[in-house]
Amino acid sequence: MALFPPRQTPSTSAPMQAPTQTGAPISGLSPLTRDEVQRADLLADRIRSRFAATLVGQEQLRESLLVTMVASGHILIESVPGLAKTTAAQTLASCVSGSFKRVQCTPDLMPSDLVGTQVFDFSRQQFSTQLGPIHANFVLLDEINRSNAKTQSAMLEAMAEGATTIGGQRLALPQPFMVIATQNPIEEEGTYNLPEAQMDRFMMKAVMTYPSAGQEIQMLQLLTSRGSDMPATSSQGQLSLEDVQFLRMASRRIHVAEPIMRYAVDIAATSRGAGSHPIQGLASKVRLGASPRASIALIRIGQAHALLSGRDYVIPEDIKGFAHDILRHRILLTFEALADGVTSDSIIDTIVNTVPTP
Repeated sequence: MALFPPRQTPSTSAPMQAPTQTGAPISGLSPLTRDEVQRADLLADRIRSRFAATLVGQEQLRESLLVTMVASGHILIESVPGLAKTTAAQTLASCVSGSFKRVQCTPDLMPSDLVGTQVFDFSRQQFSTQLGPIHANFVLLDEINRSNAKTQSAMLEAMAEGATTIGGQRLALPQPFMVIATQNPIEEEGTYNLPEAQMDRFMMKAVMTYPSAGQEIQMLQLLTSRGSDMPATSSQGQLSLEDVQFLRMASRRIHVAEPIMRYAVDIAATSRGAGSHPIQGLASKVRLGASPRASIALIRIGQAHALLSGRDYVIPEDIKGFAHDILRHRILLTFEALADGVTSDSIIDTIVNTVPTP
């Protein structure tokens, strides 16, 4: 993973100047002022400080959660049990004053348990709509691969459409809306793996690793000092829903030069065996590369990270730093590659090193 550049603290209210690169912004939206960039930087610091009080290490996961929220996406977190996947998701939700629901996925979970259903009210002799837990600003789908395929489809439909249908009535989900799903890769019994085409609905897939010995000691010190296994929740320093909407709208106004767009497209195309510098022998390892949805995610995540780094323009490091999280679930390997122990992360390493940086 590429190191992230240090954030720059803006100071005046004049519009910031992007570097002299050819190309126009993605849209005709007005550029951000320095005051707006500074506000976004302060909001991000408030979230990071709350994470520091709850989690030890896992900086990459924290940044992945943060930029996914700002980029209006959804994230899938994978790791073995016990690495604080649920705690990380709950920490992000606690940073915002919006509603939060957790769904513990099981094989008998039905779509109506998630999206809601119609209940007959005998006192009024008519049906009333009872909303399910998916109707919240932040939804944690714990162990999503334990739910059956029909329920997974209902989840992913709500993520893609931003609405649910109950009794023929279309109901919009609250905004902002974000799904944080977790899964562990070690169990096969009683699980239903997400189909690759449906997994593409997640903007990012983060993979957590074991902490170092020093970080694990810090974790135990934090645990014993607060006297509780669960972190204390406080409304102090929380972001409002308006703050989150501001971050999302501001990230869309981040300038993206044409060379950066070409860079994102080149990375996605190279995974498909094309691109400006095709990789020899890639077809024997990759049976399906990243779709244009990946290049869109690269740009959206790049805009979000640039905003949270105190800039109003995207640089290549904004894209490089999250290339693995964006591409690892969109690159499907051949049976030969799997048999040889090749991983999608190693393929992404080759792609990032091959595609020239603008």
